[in-house]
Amino acid sequence: MGITEGPACPLPMPHHDRIILGHGSGGKLTQELVSRLFYPCFDNPALRQGDDSAVLNLGAGERIALSTDAHVVWPLFFPGGDIGRLAVCGTVNDVAMSGAEVRYLSAGFILEEGLEVSILARIVDSMRLAAEEAGVYIVAGDTKVVQRGKADGVYITAAGVGLLPAGRQIGGAQAQPGDVVLLSGSLGDHGIAVLAARGELGFETAVSSDVAPLNHLVAAMLQASPNIHVLRDPTRGGLGTTLNEIAGQSRVCIQIDENALPVRPEVAAACEMLGFDPLYIANEGKLVAIVAPQDAERILQAMRRTRYGEEALRIGEVLPAPSGRVLMRTRIGGTRLVDRLSGELLPRIC
Repeated sequence: MGITEGPACPLPMPHHDRIILGHGSGGKLTQELVSRLFYPCFDNPALRQGDDSAVLNLGAGERIALSTDAHVVWPLFFPGGDIGRLAVCGTVNDVAMSGAEVRYLSAGFILEEGLEVSILARIVDSMRLAAEEAGVYIVAGDTKVVQRGKADGVYITAAGVGLLPAGRQIGGAQAQPGDVVLLSGSLGDHGIAVLAARGELGFETAVSSDVAPLNHLVAAMLQASPNIHVLRDPTRGGLGTTLNEIAGQSRVCIQIDENALPVRPEVAAACEMLGFDPLYIANEGKLVAIVAPQDAERILQAMRRTRYGEEALRIGEVLPAPSGRVLMRTRIGGTRLVDRLSGELLPRIC
């Protein structure tokens, strides 16, 4: 099908005539930017799926998952990772969340004039090691240099592609009432680790980023059972925003249990001091899975036998109503609404 004329774009965005940091948060402002600017201009069935990667039919029963990502984290190196490992793992994970077998990546480097070559070499070697761990190849790339002061040393863009086996249908619109919500581990490690690396906490912490490739974890889960309806890595906007996206796509209610949410004491302490909610802090090595109830325990045990799923646990369930909402049973026995992230919580964390 060829390209045809459609409605003029973009549509105006209320309250904002300029881009602000919050538009990159992954929360409400990001969704507004996507829905009112990018969707109307680029509208097509693959984009309309609304997942982290697009599933594309190549014909003759062959399908691929394709994703792209940009990484502007500062500082370039932080406890547990760096911008290079982040670029590889983040892209691998976006493709893996469709259930695809990730094969190939491309990488684009925007380098600032004056960057030390030794720093770039460290980043590139980190990417090599992350790609080896994930079992993928970096097969294409590009390099641009901008004037001194026009970038924070290095920005990296990456795209990934994977093969999708016949019959596999995993996506944000597939959650069903009665499904069980699983989480692969603790919340907020990446966001707090990056903030600590900037020296902005005001105290010492031993928190390390969780940045990791999750494709092998996904493969183990699918080997345990094909009855996985949704997979998503809760990066920008955290778990709270991610669950809202899924609830909206599937038109269901997702209810989680506050007592079940895993947060390391160091992360909880940092959040309490800074007034942050761990539900909205980015993770780069965790996934949330929504699975059929009859296979939930089997999938959970398979997760716990893997390197990046050892701390996996059940955190909630899917209800038929109220549609598009996320609710949380609180520690004191009540229920509260969990909304999308509003504004910018932690800038430049991915």
